[in-house]
Amino acid sequence: MTGGDIAGLIAAGVFLVLTALLAVPLLKLGGVFDELRAGIRESVDALTPTLAETQVTVKETNKQLEKVDTITTNVADTTTNVSSLVALTAATLGGPLIKLAGFTAAVKAGLSSLRSARRGR
Repeated sequence: MTGGDIAGLIAAGVFLVLTALLAVPLLKLGGVFDELRAGIRESVDALTPTLAETQVTVKETNKQLEKVDTITTNVADTTTNVSSLVALTAATLGGPLIKLAGFTAAVKAGLSSLRSARRGR
């Protein structure tokens, strides 16, 4: 065996040790990837029912919003009808009531004048 053969054997041994030292972190990294894959699988399995429940919740919310829309539409119509009724009542009764109030004030003023004229005699 020559010096070159011994140097080759030492280089091969060093390469073997280096390969063994690099294999350990690679094996641990493989374990990390296995755990990551399992965690993602569990997340997806848990996420699917949650999405289904969310879909049901959104559908029910839309139904309730349609009911609220119907109610607010009816309230708006009712408010318009009441406003129209108040305007009609004010127009129908307002004029005669103002005239009646004016007449009453005139009668009161006239009676007041007669009383003061009678007292003055």
